[in-house]
Amino acid sequence: MYISARERKILEVLLLKEDLTTINDLAKELAVSPRTVHRDLKGIEEILKEYKLRLYKKSGIGIGIIGDEKYKSRLQTFLFNLSHVEYTPEERKTIILSALLDASEPVKLVSLANDLNVTIATISNDLNKVEDRISPFGLSLIRKRGYGVEIKGSETSKRKVMSNLILDHLDEFEFLALIKERIQKKSSGDIKTITDKLLGLVDKKKLLIIEQKVERIKEELPYSVADSAYMGLVVHLALAVERIQQGEEIDFDQQYLESMKGTREYQAAAKIVSELEEAFNISISNGEIGYIAMHLMGAKLRSDHEVLLEDTSFRIGIKAQELICAVSKRIKKNLTKNAELFQGLVAHLRPAVYRMRQNMYIHNPLLPRIEAEYNELFTIVEKEAKRIFPDLHVPKEETGYLVMHFVSALLKREEMTEKQALVVCSSGIGTSKMLSAKLQRELPGLKPVNVSLFELDHMNPDEYDVMISTVPLKGYEGDYILASPFLSDEDIEKVKKMIQIGMNRGRIEQTQTSTRDGQMESNHFMQEIESVKKISTSIFLLLNNFVVKERSASSIEKLLQKACEELEDKGLIKEADNVKNRLLEREKTGGLGIPGTSLALYHTKSDDVLSPSFTVYRLHDHLKTCGMDGSAMEITTILLMLCPEKADDETLEILSYISTLIIRDQESIRLFEQDDHRSVMNYLTRQLKEFFLNKVKEKKQ
Repeated sequence: MYISARERKILEVLLLKEDLTTINDLAKELAVSPRTVHRDLKGIEEILKEYKLRLYKKSGIGIGIIGDEKYKSRLQTFLFNLSHVEYTPEERKTIILSALLDASEPVKLVSLANDLNVTIATISNDLNKVEDRISPFGLSLIRKRGYGVEIKGSETSKRKVMSNLILDHLDEFEFLALIKERIQKKSSGDIKTITDKLLGLVDKKKLLIIEQKVERIKEELPYSVADSAYMGLVVHLALAVERIQQGEEIDFDQQYLESMKGTREYQAAAKIVSELEEAFNISISNGEIGYIAMHLMGAKLRSDHEVLLEDTSFRIGIKAQELICAVSKRIKKNLTKNAELFQGLVAHLRPAVYRMRQNMYIHNPLLPRIEAEYNELFTIVEKEAKRIFPDLHVPKEETGYLVMHFVSALLKREEMTEKQALVVCSSGIGTSKMLSAKLQRELPGLKPVNVSLFELDHMNPDEYDVMISTVPLKGYEGDYILASPFLSDEDIEKVKKMIQIGMNRGRIEQTQTSTRDGQMESNHFMQEIESVKKISTSIFLLLNNFVVKERSASSIEKLLQKACEELEDKGLIKEADNVKNRLLEREKTGGLGIPGTSLALYHTKSDDVLSPSFTVYRLHDHLKTCGMDGSAMEITTILLMLCPEKADDETLEILSYISTLIIRDQESIRLFEQDDHRSVMNYLTRQLKEFFLNKVKEKKQ
């Protein structure tokens, strides 16, 4: 049976959709006109008849494939194993690019034309588009008559393009399927799908070995890694091994490499490299270690309670708050006091800024939908992000994730929750938060719990009233709802029905599980009480020891010496000299002045700190210091924040929250710059009281 490239694409799209789709949406997805889609549907209907399926068409609503699931599965298998004699123009360009990247010598145009069953003139036209695709990466296309065509440029750039190609065509579920199925071929036939051709750039068995090595090392990192970044790292490593075996090496800047060697990411990268050298019997250079460390630094999925005591995080916090203020002003809705939005943006921006500085790519499969459904907000965030980060190129993919954080904040409703939903997403915390916010808006009695595909294996879905996923969970035998992150009306109805089914089932099973659940509930309650106790203790200590003092000092060092001695006398620290030296050492690693203010935040964690403290010192004279942005500053107030080296998570979260209060808005900045002890104390008390009550409320849910 002959199937054209466009007919194949239409069938693939329709088979993946559970609900009806419109002709216009289908046309946009295929980059053709609605009239063209209408013409192709006649051929589609003939193909479906062969598989005992039919095309359902309802005017004004949409189209879809209906029939027995087993016949749909057979058609999917046929399409997957189809030896493509015809490709769409986009597929053709992708295949040409992957062939050129993989080639070690010039490729003849006639060879490409024969492989793709098109004319040399068509290949020549496609190459113009390929050149446009690679030029942003610093690569060029060399074409000479009688010589052929090849890509010229650095190995680093070539690998970036290779990784992007694979990740653009391989979603998280396909990647997991490859890993979980132990990289077995789905058919013994000659598979020529685009994904398969692109994965030809790497050995699939290598992917499995590398994923296992990375999984082990991942546990040693001090933070989680986002699913998409995890995929990118594994694909990069597979490409690196493949290219090293072909004699291609990364040329890494030596000075930058030296600056990375003390980082935890570099140490983790060195461990990965050591295991890869042993597994593949190859020698890997320090430059490759540096490049892997770069990927790890750009892969951080920081928790929502990211501690702003780190200089980098605080600098990012200032930018995040500036973005929130700017967007709030443009959309005429005040989001400046939304702590969850602020924390989410800091969590995303810290690795994002690193990625942008290093020109690292991030995949955002929801970008077209985000641009279409939130076009005005997207335009605002894009414009403000470019203004706030003038020295960086902010790609649309990163902007899309930032928009999702704002969408989540705008949709959020403060409601008591009664039922729990396990929400499975694969594109980062922005996606899951947006879906969760929509769920809570439409179903106020529902509390979403977000997990990634990689975390799903460690969860027990039976503990939740409903499970919702934005990606197909092939091989999962339990009940779940496949929903769009944008949550359609049909999705909402499905969730309601499943919750009702779960409630009925729960009544039947309740008597059988009461003893076990009672024990679990008891343990959980004890943990919650312990957490609330830690929060209340930390808040009490911070407020009880808070003070605003006026001081005269000829230098910052002398002021810090006096401040630390006073804190030692109060029993909050020991060895005042040690703490002062830690503060001065911290200053050497980067400026502590808050740009655009007369404030400097001196902070450190130390074994010599016995109790968390936050104190404010007003200076009689201006003192010079370096700002967090590297600029020279004059300051009149020093904010001193000290934390025990092994502080619990609750204490760290509270100190982080106080950090956000300092830069919340112009009003809070003015208060910390100018107001007396009573005013600042009242402000901190109000804010920490609200923080405490919100935490208690969370524990009740």
